[in-house]
Amino acid sequence: MAIKITDECINCGACEPECPNNAIYEGGAEWRFSDGTSVKGMFNKLDGTQIDASASQTPVSMDIYYIVSDKCTECVGFHDEPQCAAVCPVDCCVDDEDVRESKETLEAKKASMHS
Repeated sequence: MAIKITDECINCGACEPECPNNAIYEGGAEWRFSDGTSVKGMFNKLDGTQIDASASQTPVSMDIYYIVSDKCTECVGFHDEPQCAAVCPVDCCVDDEDVRESKETLEAKKASMHS
């Protein structure tokens, strides 16, 4: 699964620098697969679709920090627990029930972004 940030977010920003995949963005900020990863050019997502890694993507949220589920690996391969949740002062970084992924899938996602 991935992690999501709930509406209880106070926009403190503590989570953003902790993410090893650069999957956390400030509300309203556009994101790219190339941000904080080794991905360049056309990128094959795990669902089989292709995307230009440097193309700007629409913000997931306009008001609060958000996590891009396509980049979130729950810190698998980096840390023993999701670092965003570990540092969040209001416990608003929680499991995203809409995005369920196995440890193997999370490891594959990490490998695809950090080669």
